Amino acid sequence: MSVIAHDRLLTDLGATFRPQREWAEGPGLYLIAGHFLTGIGAGTWLFALLFDVVPGLVVAIAAVALGGLAHLKFLGRPARFWRMVRARHSWIARGFIGMNVFVAGAVLAALPRIAPGMPWTADGAAGRFFLAVSLVGMAILMVYKGNVYAASRGVPFWNSPVLPVLYIAYALRGGVAVLLVLFPFVATRASADFVALIELWTAVSAAVMVAFYLAVIRGAHVAARRSVAELVRGRLAPPFFLGTVGAGLVVPIVVGLAGLIYPLSLTILALVGALSLVGDFFAKLTIAKAGFYVPVVPAGMSTWYGSASWWRR
Repeated sequence: MSVIAHDRLLTDLGATFRPQREWAEGPGLYLIAGHFLTGIGAGTWLFALLFDVVPGLVVAIAAVALGGLAHLKFLGRPARFWRMVRARHSWIARGFIGMNVFVAGAVLAALPRIAPGMPWTADGAAGRFFLAVSLVGMAILMVYKGNVYAASRGVPFWNSPVLPVLYIAYALRGGVAVLLVLFPFVATRASADFVALIELWTAVSAAVMVAFYLAVIRGAHVAARRSVAELVRGRLAPPFFLGTVGAGLVVPIVVGLAGLIYPLSLTILALVGALSLVGDFFAKLTIAKAGFYVPVVPAGMSTWYGSASWWRR
């Protein structure tokens, strides 16, 4: 352990509110990237199927596959990944199983759509079975991420039944955003305008969920209130307001409302989709970074313990 890391550990241990760093800094960024990629991959798969956007199917599979690799990179020893497959006790394990189920089913379901002439067809019994498998995996991917955090009782800011619903909303939003980015290359104005309306609705719903989540947390544990303070007026305020709220919510809502009055070009819609994805990533990043553990050191002792001068003697 470096001197800087050692000093930071002592400072964290002496703080009344100790920040959670394992899932937010260093290798923890791989976990955030994995949650982001698997979420938008699951949402993209759903909407690409609904709007018959074949390139979207490919993007969805690639995003989930990259998300799985990011999860493996997060592990201290990726070669021992098989030890995490304990779905009975772990949401991370359930998510990892969901990734494998999704990729296996999605690849087989997408092949006849991408390359006609396969031994099975998309509308045949085998194609429908593979599609059903992919949808099961997709549902697991949408559900598991929020529950990974919500199951962490030691971090009150995460331990809320609202958080899984918020992550599902962001998965759906991410799927719509990816289609908006793809539409200048693959779609007509009519389909893009319709998806833009869905993007407006999902942006509004996500904004409502964020506000509701923060409102619920503010009345919860003192550590959760400290997390909210860190988001709205602390070190995380710039990425939260510029990324999550500004790029991810305000811009899509304003542009979506403008689109109800004036026709929007596919390029503008693609830009809105890209900004939505940026906002989704910052939402996951700031939620992870805002986690504080339940205080274990009395407030009156935190200064004495935090200085930890006697540790260095």
